Amino acid sequence: MADGTGGTAGMSLRERKKQLTRQAVLDAADRLFEARGYDHVTVAEIADAANISVKTLFTYFASKEDLAFADDARLRDAITGAIAGSPDGTGPVDAAAAELRRMAGNAGRSAPVDGIEGYHRAFGDSPALQSRLRRMWSDYEDAVTAAVLSRDPGTGPAAARLEAMLVIALVRSLTTAEVRELTRAATDPRAALVTWIDAAAARLRPAASKE
Repeated sequence: MADGTGGTAGMSLRERKKQLTRQAVLDAADRLFEARGYDHVTVAEIADAANISVKTLFTYFASKEDLAFADDARLRDAITGAIAGSPDGTGPVDAAAAELRRMAGNAGRSAPVDGIEGYHRAFGDSPALQSRLRRMWSDYEDAVTAAVLSRDPGTGPAAARLEAMLVIALVRSLTTAEVRELTRAATDPRAALVTWIDAAAARLRPAASKE
């Protein structure tokens, strides 16, 4: 979920310290949420693990919920960027699938596809976060709709929305308990994930081509 402490080049010492503190909070939250689940971790415990006060933590994040969704734009931006920049003749589902395959091939927990798995292992079953999670997927759908229209204005708003719904169905499939179990049971989880992405895209592609 957290994305490392890079990106501080060119910042002042004060700005770098703030960025590093923010990242330390996210890293601490990551560890605790993944180990015990969102509902069983307090803000005070996160602050203590990050070696700061609760008051300081709240200068970076307004709530515990905000910690859970701090990086929710990373995957959205990767998918919309892939769709907007896709070659002529490449549908949104195929563009999204290609980007998901690329991310699945990246090693390390910082990859957005790994982030999906980590996110849902730590937070996905939390009743406290279900409303925010639904809003997140709605925001993803809006962003993908805009990307489809940017790529091909002739698609039309209604058709672009349908394309976006299919793309989000592909992405959300990676968060399901069934697909997570499928990949965990495989000898090579990453290869199994890529195989699933290809299979899911193939199922969705005919639906996309009919609109």
